Amino acid sequence: MKPAYDVVIVGGAVIGSAVAYFLMANPDFGGSVLVVERDPTYRFASTSLSSSSIRTQFSNPINVRISQFGSAFIKDFAETMQVAGEAPPDLNFHQGGYLFLANTAEGEQTLRENHAVQRACGADVVLWGQEALHRAFPHLNVDDIRLASYGQSGEGWFSNTGLMNGFKAKARALGADYLTDEVVAIGRSGNRVTSVTLKSGGIVQAGTIVNASGPRAALTARMAGLDVPVEPRKRTLFVFDCAATPEGSATVNAGRLPLMIDPTGVFCRPEGRFFLSGAPPVADPAVDWDDFEPRWEEFEDIVWPALAERSPAFEAIKLVNQWAGHYDFNSLDHNLIVGRDPRVPNFVYANGFSGHGLQQGPAAGRGVAELITYGGFRSLDLSEVGYDRILEGRPFLEKAVI
Repeated sequence: MKPAYDVVIVGGAVIGSAVAYFLMANPDFGGSVLVVERDPTYRFASTSLSSSSIRTQFSNPINVRISQFGSAFIKDFAETMQVAGEAPPDLNFHQGGYLFLANTAEGEQTLRENHAVQRACGADVVLWGQEALHRAFPHLNVDDIRLASYGQSGEGWFSNTGLMNGFKAKARALGADYLTDEVVAIGRSGNRVTSVTLKSGGIVQAGTIVNASGPRAALTARMAGLDVPVEPRKRTLFVFDCAATPEGSATVNAGRLPLMIDPTGVFCRPEGRFFLSGAPPVADPAVDWDDFEPRWEEFEDIVWPALAERSPAFEAIKLVNQWAGHYDFNSLDHNLIVGRDPRVPNFVYANGFSGHGLQQGPAAGRGVAELITYGGFRSLDLSEVGYDRILEGRPFLEKAVI
């Protein structure tokens, strides 16, 4: 570790490591990067506990294009992240697609409006009525469904830790330094941040500080005398076995089932020989940063009843695993915050992904790196999801938040 760095990144999971990679891979940058991570095991990182999926089915063009870049980047990840002398990282990307179901007039209208945006961006998404839906996925009960939206390509799920470790390994190979420590204070002089103080007692001078602290983003911002409306919200995931699995029964995509979003909000997707599922909680308060106790009752009260109603195949299932992770929840509008704080221009946010951090990590990392290197976005203009809207209390509108 050196006494000073051009960029200090607070948080080394997928977002922080993506920023580090895109900085170090850019020949126009030429600076030094330090990533400070408090827990090198990443045991409780949102990255590690995520369901790690990606979709283009959003309602805002920016979110669609963010995911389109993410999908393309994930497909080429093994080649891009190859480190000499090491095996290429395999993200095991399953392009199973997303399937959104609507059973109300309002839900149908939302899917149609979202689909128009997605198609305008070139996303490979189709709308199906009952007959087409039943033909594609005959295990589903579709009598109540008015419309379905299905991603035929560019959507699916992949290795969460593979994405993080690939970014980290490549960033280090390109010259980024990683330090196991905790930032406990941030120095500031007027409208500039100047340094980070470490729990171990060291002080590192910083030209720019990037807040990539996940659910702890508000704690990091407060050290600089700033604020960001990000808090930890708990989400419990359940893995279950199925007595008569419907996997392989689809008449599309080589028989593979998609990640299905039921009108109740319950989701379900294949996970090897099992299925992964979850649901939006009935009550969704902020939780303590160290509270990872699963909400066990959600499976019996919410998930299982909804799935059994949707498919006879899900009537006889057995829970085999569960865990809880945290969304870094943006309480203003549930969307990412990427950009400089106009009050302290060398303090940069990469926060508030609200459950979309893995799929949006590549585009966010690239965007932050461009801001630092060029003073503005070059590839995809992320100004609409910048910090200015937070100061103005102006929500970024996205209807397809799950």
